[in-house]
Amino acid sequence: MKKSPILLLLLVVFTTISSLVNAQDSVAVNNTHTEAGNEKFDPGKMITDHISDAHGWHLWGHTEIPLPIIIYSKDRGLSVFSSSHFEHGHKTYNGYMIHGNKIVAVNEMEVTDAHSATINDQITEGVYDISITKNVMALLVSIVLLLIIFISVAKAYKTRPNQAPKGLQSLMEPLIIFVRDDIAKSSIGPKYKKYMPYLLSVFFFIWLNNLLGLIPLFPGGANLTGNIAVTMSLAVMTLLITIFSANKHYWLHVFAMPGVPVWVLIILTPIEILGVFLRPFVLMIRLFANIMAGHIIALSFVALIFIFGEIHAAVGASVGVVSLVFMVFMTTLELLVGFLQAYVFTLLSAIYIGAAVEEHDHDSHGHDAHVEEALII
Repeated sequence: MKKSPILLLLLVVFTTISSLVNAQDSVAVNNTHTEAGNEKFDPGKMITDHISDAHGWHLWGHTEIPLPIIIYSKDRGLSVFSSSHFEHGHKTYNGYMIHGNKIVAVNEMEVTDAHSATINDQITEGVYDISITKNVMALLVSIVLLLIIFISVAKAYKTRPNQAPKGLQSLMEPLIIFVRDDIAKSSIGPKYKKYMPYLLSVFFFIWLNNLLGLIPLFPGGANLTGNIAVTMSLAVMTLLITIFSANKHYWLHVFAMPGVPVWVLIILTPIEILGVFLRPFVLMIRLFANIMAGHIIALSFVALIFIFGEIHAAVGASVGVVSLVFMVFMTTLELLVGFLQAYVFTLLSAIYIGAAVEEHDHDSHGHDAHVEEALII
């Protein structure tokens, strides 16, 4: 109990620093627009630049970690170089430039100024970008972090068998037991052990990346779980595991539900088949929308500072104080949402798998009610 005020203070400090760094980064973006052509502040572009993927890992101000650019086109072949050659989108290199966070081909190979270059649409249509982007690098970083965490915990259990957990063990053990008892066992049943590796992996992967997304400094700051390609990949994994684990009772209920007249099956069977693919679609959209919305709301408070600042500096300063308070609140709320979304995704995955592996006929109404209750969370 004595540690509660200290933890609360650390939480407030963390959220405040995160908010200040986000505001500082937005100042850099705003200054870049002003220097480029005295343009007015564009809140939509600022928010889009922060939440979208990029070819460099932004640190602070105009400083970023360059990432490898790997592009191939039929006309120009394979090109591999560093994103630093683009100089934050102001320069062209090797006949390419960054336009709207995408790499496009330019007509004039000798032109180096991106503002005076013209896009070659014919070549751009055939450009295949397989670069190591910010989200790809964030994915690799999170994998390495998870491996370090779980290998160290497993090593601790091996060196200290049958002893009370300590250090990182004491943090991970309750979470692992929580996933096992409250998610896997209750949703899948006796066959839960077979699916524990996947459920643990997806839970900690989503939770870790949700937390890293709230940290504005490297290795955080990437919007990985707010990328629909990532959430789609996770949802497809759940779909494949469900399909290949499903028994004959599951498919019988999908294609020819027992006790239902034949003329009703003509309507019901297509709906059931659609439901098999609709469930992972819900998983994909839920995680993507919740994480993306949290980042957009927090950045919107930052944008308010510059919007009112263009009216008058004093108004912008007063609004900045209010925006900072709301950003601290939103960041604190996102810490809870990050865990909740990892829990919901894992729970629904376990429910879908449990429905596919159940061996006997059961009252589908009770199970559907369980699903609907989870979807409301």
